[in-house]
Amino acid sequence: RVIRAFALEEKETREFNEKNDSHAALQRFVGKISALMNPVTYVVVNLATAALIYVGAVRVDSGILTQGQVVALVNYMSQILVELVKLANLIVTVTRSVACGNRIQAVFETETSMPASASAAPKPVPGAPRVEFRDVTFAYRGGGAPALSGVSFKAEKGATVGIIGGTGSGKTTLVNLIPRFYDATRGSVLIDGRDVRDYPLSALRGKIGVVPQRAVLFKGTVRSNLLWGRADASDGELLEALRTAQATDVIASKEEGLDSAVEQGGRNFSGGQRQRLTIARALVKKPEILILDDSASALDYATDARLRKALRGLGGDTTVFIVSQRTSSIQHADLIIVLDDGNVAAMGNHARLLEDCEIYREIYETQQGKGAAV
Repeated sequence: RVIRAFALEEKETREFNEKNDSHAALQRFVGKISALMNPVTYVVVNLATAALIYVGAVRVDSGILTQGQVVALVNYMSQILVELVKLANLIVTVTRSVACGNRIQAVFETETSMPASASAAPKPVPGAPRVEFRDVTFAYRGGGAPALSGVSFKAEKGATVGIIGGTGSGKTTLVNLIPRFYDATRGSVLIDGRDVRDYPLSALRGKIGVVPQRAVLFKGTVRSNLLWGRADASDGELLEALRTAQATDVIASKEEGLDSAVEQGGRNFSGGQRQRLTIARALVKKPEILILDDSASALDYATDARLRKALRGLGGDTTVFIVSQRTSSIQHADLIIVLDDGNVAAMGNHARLLEDCEIYREIYETQQGKGAAV
């Protein structure tokens, strides 16, 4: 898509053909040498055998050697040369194996840039917010300018946090720092008052349910997909998660119910159905932090509204992060963060942002109509 967007098809095709032709020429050259080696080797073997028999015949005629000695010499030489041919072929195989082994070993020896804590999960700090960003700056390696700069906010237990902004403003990057898919370049991300880097990864991610932008289902059944959230979940818990995710109609239309087949990638479900099943999978886990990364983009407004109402009724102290391009999806959030080119343009609730934030008001009016903000 990027290549088509910048009309670089011809350039990419030309570069591919140049590299492909170079590689093909090298392969042909190696193939010619390999094809020549076996015939040449056998010609040498046969010529050597003929020379040995000729010399042996002369020596036998002179009485220096016996016929049995000549036959023994021919057999010994044939065995030695045949094994040398096998050794030559083996050297090629061994060389390839060593190269492959070195590449695999290099992968195994690669050290992670995000070392995980080996200790037990730290105890929560009493009274601490569920999630806190303290002056967080993040830049992708080799990416030049920071994707996020100086982000600070607090999300309390049970709160709903909406994140909105233009394309490339850093919304997904921000929520990816919570489960520690990346580490902050500067500043710190805290959960329950403890830095995410102090948690073992299994303990940290056990607290979090993530629904990514691209809904992914695995080959199997609806039940097996939902059990990825929590392997010991009962059918009642699965159905409750489906109700909250507004996905009961997905399995109601299938004769097999929870045992309905799912093709690889969920090809036999529509985009909206895949998104709802993915949300249900995250809800089965009953996470302390639920991250919905633009995961309702394929839903119609009515279904989206019912989903948001169901999420507000989850109860408990689940903190929900909703990344969305729709103001309607986040307008009831307790805290809305407006991002602009990696910076926090404004924070607050819907009513306050309509008054004080031009970026948010512009997005809202574009989606709801010019008079909607009045």
